[in-house]
Amino acid sequence: MISRVENDKVLVLERVFDAPREFVFKLFKEPEYLKRWWSTHGWELPVCNIDFRPGGVWHYCMKCVDQNQDEYGMESWNKTIYKEIVEPEKIVYTDYFSDEDGNINEAMPAPEVTMEFIDLGAETKLVSRSVFDSEESLQAVLDMGLLEGITQTWDRLNELVETLKQN
Repeated sequence: MISRVENDKVLVLERVFDAPREFVFKLFKEPEYLKRWWSTHGWELPVCNIDFRPGGVWHYCMKCVDQNQDEYGMESWNKTIYKEIVEPEKIVYTDYFSDEDGNINEAMPAPEVTMEFIDLGAETKLVSRSVFDSEESLQAVLDMGLLEGITQTWDRLNELVETLKQN
C-alpha cells in the first residue's frame, strides 16, 4: 500500500488488487462481504447495517474479539453517510465516529472520503482520498493508528479477494 499526505489535511492511500473492478467494488457494498474484511486483525463486525445509495447510511460496530489484545471487548461504532455512488467507479462518503444509536460524535474527526476503483483490466487500483477539516484532525487519526489499521483492513480485503477468486 502506498500512502501520502497532501496539503497537510488530505490522506491518500493506494493499492492494487488482483481482481476486476466490478468484483472489488461489490465487496464494498454488500454486508455479507464487508463483515468478512472491514476491520483489523482480531476485530469483527457484529453489526453491519447498510443502505448503499446516495443519502444512505452504513452504521456498523467493530468489536475486538481477540483476547490477546489490550482492546479485547472494546467496541467502536461508526456511521458512514454516502454522498455519491458511481458503480463500479467511485464511492464518496463522510465517515463519522458514532454511538450504537447512530448519534455522531462531533468531537472526533469526520473526513470526506472518495474511493476510486480504477480499472486495470484483470486488476483494480483502489485510491482512497480522505479530506479532513484540519491538519490537526488528520494528525489525530494518524496518532490513533489509522495507517496500521487501514493496512490490516486492506490486507484482509486482499485475502478475501484471493479466497473468492479460488471458488
